[in-house]
Amino acid sequence: MTEVSTIGFDLAKRVFQVHGVDGDGAVTIRRQLRRSEVVTFFAKLSPCVVGMEACASAHYWARTLAKLGHEVRLIPPSRVKPYVKRGRKNDAADAAAIAEAVTRPHMEFVPVKSEEAQAVLMLHRTRRLLVTQRTMLGNALRSHFAEYGIIEPEGQGGLARLVVCALDAPDAALPQAAREAMAMLAAHVRETDSKIDALDHEILRWHRNDADSQRVASIPGIGPLIASAIVAAMGDPKRFKTGRDFAAWLGLVPSQNSTGGKTVLGPITKAGDRYLRSLLVVGATGTLWRRRKEQGTWLAGMMARGKTARQISVALANKMARTAWAILAKGGLYHDAAAQAA
Repeated sequence: MTEVSTIGFDLAKRVFQVHGVDGDGAVTIRRQLRRSEVVTFFAKLSPCVVGMEACASAHYWARTLAKLGHEVRLIPPSRVKPYVKRGRKNDAADAAAIAEAVTRPHMEFVPVKSEEAQAVLMLHRTRRLLVTQRTMLGNALRSHFAEYGIIEPEGQGGLARLVVCALDAPDAALPQAAREAMAMLAAHVRETDSKIDALDHEILRWHRNDADSQRVASIPGIGPLIASAIVAAMGDPKRFKTGRDFAAWLGLVPSQNSTGGKTVLGPITKAGDRYLRSLLVVGATGTLWRRRKEQGTWLAGMMARGKTARQISVALANKMARTAWAILAKGGLYHDAAAQAA
């Protein structure tokens, strides 16, 4: 047990797999652990490097093992896959692959999130789930009303009128069974709206108590929702050398397909956090719509070159991400140089 220098720890719901090697790479531990045995097992070990895939519950176990004196490194699952031996997909093989991958000198690791950062991101994920459910409920309610010739315009205003028609002022001409079904859907829509509002208030409260989130919100197109998500997801900004690295981490940079000295740029890579990337693109789209008539700006130059609205909004989202990193890494607030010059 004292000769272990590196451990590959494969996480699971009930049974965990441990693969330990010494300084020469020889296998010293290969065993399974029940959930209740994990803390006791690692408490008996001398401090060593523990590698885990950055998956469900990984941040919790990373914090727990770090308190026991171990150096925990979280690896993206896609970086572990090349080290899994061909034709041997099981927990033991996965743990061995993790132990091998964690020792590579150029391996990329995921920083361990704090409990507070995970709590904020949980608010965002819950809100995203409820928004998706509200969209599904709204589409179902619209389609049911359309079967009886009742149509309202797109948007939240039209949906709100359908909810009132289903709950507060039901049409007596509709069959009783149809009115009951629509009332159930409308009640779910109204309840989901109230839950989303409660989450928005909680996110806003956290934003007002966090100085970094408030500084990021000074960027045009970024509000409390996007700012809080950026601060919680980024963690320590110093782990990115430049803002371009942060934009690449979000998948907001063009993919490359280059050979023979010829560089060919394709669509964005869409790597990283899809939720945060979509928030930035939505915020950039709103900024583009508000400033589309300005002259002499970077946006005006992009439009003059014939770029499409989506290309401009994605490019602006990339710029917003780089600006957010600069503010968090170097301090200060956002200042619009073009507006000051004008």
